[in-house]
Amino acid sequence: MIILKTEEEIGAIRKAGRIVAACHREIAKRMKPGATTAEIDRFAEAFLLRNGAKPAQKGYRGYPYATCASVGDVVCHGFPSGKTLRSGDIVTIDMVAEVDGWMADSAWSYAVGKPSPEAEKLLKAAKQALYDGIRKAVAGGRLGDIGSAVQQTAKREGYAIIDYFVGHGIGRSMHEEPQVEHRGKAGSGKKLRKGMVLTIEPILTMGENRIVIDDDGWTARSADGKWAAQFEHTIAITDGEPLILTDQD
Repeated sequence: MIILKTEEEIGAIRKAGRIVAACHREIAKRMKPGATTAEIDRFAEAFLLRNGAKPAQKGYRGYPYATCASVGDVVCHGFPSGKTLRSGDIVTIDMVAEVDGWMADSAWSYAVGKPSPEAEKLLKAAKQALYDGIRKAVAGGRLGDIGSAVQQTAKREGYAIIDYFVGHGIGRSMHEEPQVEHRGKAGSGKKLRKGMVLTIEPILTMGENRIVIDDDGWTARSADGKWAAQFEHTIAITDGEPLILTDQD
């Protein structure tokens, strides 16, 4: 588990986060009917490399792409493909940038063209769940505070959480301790300390929270075929409000 202690360390991981955020801003412009996730993956890899970052997912445990591209009922870890995107699709693009040995991770769900009211509602709720969790990521708090906030939002909006997948520490490695669950009891779990760097990345689904894995060993789908959406930021715990390292604003 990384604990950031110096301004140099914070600056290094912020650089990785800013590159990820900039890449997502560019991807948003390309998420149109007729595009393919294979094209977006190639763009993202070139963008990261051009800006001095490595696509850390590529080659991780044999994963063959720079991004994960999850469409419709794929909840996460989908392979980019040459299938044409249609208006109304939901697509989640997940990527990790590595700069000088420091990593930042962010996933974002995009609506292609005009989403249905149901899809729009899901996207709004999933994003709200992320930011409600982030607000609880404060020094002196507990991991359970984050999970509880996410869980309450999902329940209020009428969605299930795909709890098989969790957030995590990140820094010099892509996945570090602690695990950040997206459900829990407020006041429980590991104490949050200044300098901790975490990902919060809830996946909400219109149906049940069960999943199946495709034959490729990576692509995770909702077992009932219902659509899902995911939003993820890398954040650092500070003396005050959490610092969103992958903020797109």
